Amino acid sequence: MTLMNDKVHAYKDQMGALSDVLPDVVKAYHEFTGECFHPGSLDAKTKQLIALGIGLFANNEVCTLYHVAEARSKGATDEEIMEAVAVAGAVGGGHALSQGAMRVQKALH
Repeated sequence: MTLMNDKVHAYKDQMGALSDVLPDVVKAYHEFTGECFHPGSLDAKTKQLIALGIGLFANNEVCTLYHVAEARSKGATDEEIMEAVAVAGAVGGGHALSQGAMRVQKALH
């Protein structure tokens, strides 16, 4: 957990430094993401699990670590988190396979 905390804290520190340069941009970003993660039709835990899957698919280490912690703080179990990982794996594999089926086969012919 220390590595995870260190990386997430480093991100937050850098966002603080960016706020010194672009305060309106950082403020708008935080307001936007804050609104997106508020419970609505989807609860906060589900939104964090979705974000985790997207972070994995995007290969974004900090987002992955951050959203694991956030999902846990919203009550996600280890099993729910790993199911989100499996879904991200299915989507990532499906993405590569569908592109291979469509683009690569077309390029070969």
